Amino acid sequence: MGKKTCQVTEFCLQGRFVGFVLEDDYKIKLLRLDTAEGESWIKLSKEARAGLGQVLLPGDWIEVCGDRKLNTETGAVKLKASRIRVKAGIQRQVLPPEAKASQPKKKPACILVCQKSDCCKRGAMEVSQALAEGLRDRNLSQEVMIKGTGCMKHCKAGPNIVMPDKSAYRRIDASEVPEILDKHFVTQNQSKDAVPVLASVV
Repeated sequence: MGKKTCQVTEFCLQGRFVGFVLEDDYKIKLLRLDTAEGESWIKLSKEARAGLGQVLLPGDWIEVCGDRKLNTETGAVKLKASRIRVKAGIQRQVLPPEAKASQPKKKPACILVCQKSDCCKRGAMEVSQALAEGLRDRNLSQEVMIKGTGCMKHCKAGPNIVMPDKSAYRRIDASEVPEILDKHFVTQNQSKDAVPVLASVV
């Protein structure tokens, strides 16, 4: 008697990403997901946080899977995510085989953002969000990806980012991101197959 009894089952939900709930203003604690049944708040496991290879923007369509714990005494349900996957390709146009053969897939350029605690305290999440929005505004989301990394060894000078040409930036503020993107990427808008050109930085 007096012991809590929990029933654990697996869940898999799809919906629109609303945002994160933060702990201590920088640690990601919960993910908010808008589904057909309403909004769910889902705790993230270490594996889920580590596996988040890209920055999520509000409105992104994602799939979240993990464990659902039901307290059979109180009826309380807790969700804990073990895997998050962005549902890509929904609006992607299917190309004929000959077009695919003539257009080899290019590896996307990569911007590295430190996501360790010191950098997060200094605004790394806001910088990541600004980078994602800036790339989306410039139609570069498919050509340039943002990748969270471990410590870059410059903790007191965070947030730290490294651009695809290996240029490193310290103490970055989210407001500086548009200028940095314009400095590093020049889009060629004449062609439908616009490719980002890495600008040289002195």
